[in-house]
Amino acid sequence: MTSRDPRSLQRVWAWWVAGLMCYIPANLYPMLKTQTLLTAQQDTIVGGAIELIHHGSYGVAIIILVASVLIPIGKFIAIAFLATAAARRRSTVPAHHRMGLYEVVEYIGRWSMIDVFVVAILSSLVQLSTVASVTPGPASLAFALSVIFTMLSAQSFDSRLIWDHLDPTPEGAT
Repeated sequence: MTSRDPRSLQRVWAWWVAGLMCYIPANLYPMLKTQTLLTAQQDTIVGGAIELIHHGSYGVAIIILVASVLIPIGKFIAIAFLATAAARRRSTVPAHHRMGLYEVVEYIGRWSMIDVFVVAILSSLVQLSTVASVTPGPASLAFALSVIFTMLSAQSFDSRLIWDHLDPTPEGAT
């Protein structure tokens, strides 16, 4: 009898695909809708970062791009790599490096919802009725779902698969 979940990788890929399907509209649709007396503006994640750069807020723009674009894409790549390496049974990357990658993905998952929290806080703080308002756009829900699905994908991965197919004989032994 095995203690490994035989459907672990199927769940990983199912959540991964669901997360990717939500990540695409999260970057195509507006994340925030800002309305003032004179203007109405809808910004995507990248569009909002570009707007911040135009206003001289380089640091905030970089944080948004890293947290909303680079980290999620990195998580998708890392989870796909771990699942592929586990399915192939052999990898050129040592097991301890793969385990470190898995731990990084798990740790980052806790902080991935920061963008959604920023949108929620902005929406609640900037409600000056007719003067100005900030409301979440359709991308905020898609981004939140993408983060949740990638977290579920990472949690579905049985990290013991990393160590399962190591050569039991020590180096140099015959």
